[in-house]
Amino acid sequence: MLVVIAIIGLIAAVLTPSLMGQLGRARVKSAQLQLESVAAAVEMFHSDVGRYPTAGEGLKALVDEPAEAEGWTGPYLKSASALKDPWAGAILYRPVDDQGFEVVSLGSDRKVGGTGTKRDLVAPK
Repeated sequence: MLVVIAIIGLIAAVLTPSLMGQLGRARVKSAQLQLESVAAAVEMFHSDVGRYPTAGEGLKALVDEPAEAEGWTGPYLKSASALKDPWAGAILYRPVDDQGFEVVSLGSDRKVGGTGTKRDLVAPK
């Protein structure tokens, strides 16, 4: 009985790090897909309203109609929960200039920078 428990413990010790790595990579892929979805919603907002959301409006403009958004036909996302990444951090919106924007997740560490699963993720343009 002790031998069986020891073998199970060894197997768990060997497999746990690789399973945790897989979980981290899966969250990164999920976050990237979510960022792409939010970026597409920003583009739909732009198509309807004729401008991107302002820094003050942020991504909330995709869920709740802003005061100065004539032509708004949203909501462009089902709920405000779509504005959180897989690590429960807020997805950031940054207007770049009059012609663009960035949608960013700070990764699992919720800090600027990082590597691996802790790196910042940006929606492709």
